[in-house]
Amino acid sequence: MSDMISADLVDLDLSAETKEAAARALAERMVARGRVTDLEGFLADVAAREAQMPTGLDGGIGIPHCRSEHVTEPTLAFGRSAAGIDFGAADGPADLVFLIAAPAGADDAHLTILSALARQLMNAEFTAALRSVGDAADAAALIRGEGPAPADEPRAGAEPVGESTGDTTSETAAGGPGEKSGEEKSGEEESGAEGSGGEGSGESGRPFRIVAVTSCPTGIAHTYMAAESLENAGREAGVEVVVETQGSAGFTRLDPAVIAAADGVILAHDVAVREKDRFAGKPTVDTGVKAAVNRPGELIGEVRSKAARGEVTAADGAGAGGAAGADGAPPVGRGGESGEGYGTRLRTWLMSGVSYMVPFVAAGGLLIALGFAIGGYEINKAPSVMDHFVWTQADSWAALLYQIGGVSFAFLVPVLAGYIAYGMADRPGLVPGFVGGSIALTIDAGFLGGLAAGLISGAVVLAIQRVRIPAALRGIMPVVVIPLISSAVVGFLMFVVIGKPIASAQEAMTDWLNGLSGANAILLGALLGLMMCFDLGGPVNKVAYTFATAGIAVSDPSDSAMKIMAAVMAAGMVPPLAMALATTVRARLFNAAERENGKAAWVLGASFISEGAIPFAAADPLRVIPSSMVGGAITGALSMAFGATLRAPHGGVFVVPLIGNPLLYLVAVAAGVCVTTALVIVLKGLRRPVPGATAQGPGGGTDPSAPSGAKQPVAA
Repeated sequence: MSDMISADLVDLDLSAETKEAAARALAERMVARGRVTDLEGFLADVAAREAQMPTGLDGGIGIPHCRSEHVTEPTLAFGRSAAGIDFGAADGPADLVFLIAAPAGADDAHLTILSALARQLMNAEFTAALRSVGDAADAAALIRGEGPAPADEPRAGAEPVGESTGDTTSETAAGGPGEKSGEEKSGEEESGAEGSGGEGSGESGRPFRIVAVTSCPTGIAHTYMAAESLENAGREAGVEVVVETQGSAGFTRLDPAVIAAADGVILAHDVAVREKDRFAGKPTVDTGVKAAVNRPGELIGEVRSKAARGEVTAADGAGAGGAAGADGAPPVGRGGESGEGYGTRLRTWLMSGVSYMVPFVAAGGLLIALGFAIGGYEINKAPSVMDHFVWTQADSWAALLYQIGGVSFAFLVPVLAGYIAYGMADRPGLVPGFVGGSIALTIDAGFLGGLAAGLISGAVVLAIQRVRIPAALRGIMPVVVIPLISSAVVGFLMFVVIGKPIASAQEAMTDWLNGLSGANAILLGALLGLMMCFDLGGPVNKVAYTFATAGIAVSDPSDSAMKIMAAVMAAGMVPPLAMALATTVRARLFNAAERENGKAAWVLGASFISEGAIPFAAADPLRVIPSSMVGGAITGALSMAFGATLRAPHGGVFVVPLIGNPLLYLVAVAAGVCVTTALVIVLKGLRRPVPGATAQGPGGGTDPSAPSGAKQPVAA
């Protein structure tokens, strides 16, 4: 494994000023060694991973990394910057930059070696040696573990990178690497036992015990750095910390006896913790993985405080203090790491509800639209198919589709409310959330009522979970007590206290939409177009989409609501279609992977899947996103000006027959696509040619062996 990094993969005078330039400079060295086959495709994967979470760490370290199908074998490249490069760390720029490249299907042994490097970066003497080394070959040797051991004694993560062959998770699960046992440990920790055992300890005379789980999207770097950081902080505080690292190389489960003996739990993760229910019934801190890297001492203090107060998780894995997330956590993840502002958490909770509601919107809306297409707009007055259904009549089938779609639409508000509460309080929030959402429908409070019901339900459940109860009653809390009390409280508030004001607000908003005309409607269309193209399927995009679908999620939507839905769908089609057109008319401005992605973008854009433009936006956000927003705003404004209407919430060009003024609607889409395409081509043409845009053979023609498969970014 010693060839994972060599002298020609080290740059001790890295002159890059930005993290993108640094990644490019180090990646070019990988390309020269044949470790990376497509520079631009690999950099797009690095950018996609960076977009999920900054890779800067306190202590002047940057670790851009990804798994990518453009990588032939696991590789490290190291750069040292005199000026420092901003990788998003709280304490400032990084002067030590590690670019970690792993193949999409890397084997466990290689990933374990990469994780060993991640652990070493928590060793101050190791990083100090890297800052002082004067020769590239010596730096490579130091990273491989061939130089002097940087630590005074062996411990977790300090083993040479090139010599790590075991599973680091196995060591951790067995009882914590580097910890002394028995009599050796007792002398060291005797003095800390008083402070650490104390009130929060399970019993006097022994140190406080914590089990932890760390995991990050890629499972290579932050996972193991967080584990090392927690273990180091535990040693300093006289606390026993045993960590289960759920990384790319798999994970070894903590011994159930170790979990049972623990006094507290720390879950530091940015992806769902596997088998989270194992830790139920214990004081738990649920946070992001970077919190464990940057401030492990605070997390240890927090879990000890919870233990002292008697706060524990519910039996089904919900956090005692409101920590959300479990196996099968919502796509938007948890409520955010400790210290995030209320606005960030609120957005995450709302996105939890929206993400679960969207499939009901798509299925129900398309079924209703098909019913209208087959049976005409009077089909909403047809009798129930339970009473009248003729197999040979098209109208009966149309009525069936319409009524199934209507039933699906009836779930929208309860699902929205239920999963907002789920995002806040995990599974205990589902029952009061669904009950509150159903009440919102009953009192005609609509989507505003659903939003309020979801937030209230989550808050009520979190409040109940904070009440200290006898251990004998904890088993029935999630099954009986929490659903009973929370449903009663939410029902009372929705029916008696806030239901009527919310219903009035919903009615006022509906009246405002119905009164939109002229310049106001055009401006609204432009605003919605900007939002749809801002983050291509992200939170802002979803806000605009939810606003539109809320208007048509009724049996008889208004004309204004259908215009808004048409404008939103038209704008959402612009970015992928524009990228597809740009790669066709100016192929030389794009690399091979982007040209292949452009072919797929034709279909994705036509189907109203805005995410088809994400590979382009990730690789070149400053040119692609503003261009898309301009085109989307033009399309949204034109669609509203033309009076195009749409009853279906999804479908793209495949529901054009259901669109009012379909020809002008297509003109609006085409106008936005052309504007975005032109802007992207102009902006990209102003920069130097893209390296790797064409693969030239010996005779100057295109090399037929150049990669040509459609390559989406692989960032886990």
